Amino acid sequence: MPVKLTEAQFDRVVARAIERIPLEIRRYLDNMVIAVKKRPSAGMIKEMGMHPDDYPLGLFQGVPLIERSATTPPLYPDMIYLFQEPLEEMCDTREELEEEIEVTVVHEVAHYIGMTEERLAELGYG
Repeated sequence: MPVKLTEAQFDRVVARAIERIPLEIRRYLDNMVIAVKKRPSAGMIKEMGMHPDDYPLGLFQGVPLIERSATTPPLYPDMIYLFQEPLEEMCDTREELEEEIEVTVVHEVAHYIGMTEERLAELGYG
């Protein structure tokens, strides 16, 4: 049976999940906005090149650090979207949900900082 939480309950689980992230990765969240949406929009699905019936767990939107220019700063803040319903649907307990949110945020931050899959594996997220 999937987990079903209110928005406030889900936000508390997100906060706990973020606290679990190693400082090496979590420090990059200081300059990011984390937003929760029920599901990704059709535009987000299209942007990711996914089938409309597939739902991602999270999405990084912004300019990765390795693509930044000192002379042309990004126009918008970097964002990580977490998609509540797909995350809930794959988890049977709050503990599983917290772990999945942690993994999802770490993977989205990895897109931002250009972290390799090998380093993610070393940190236990591979």
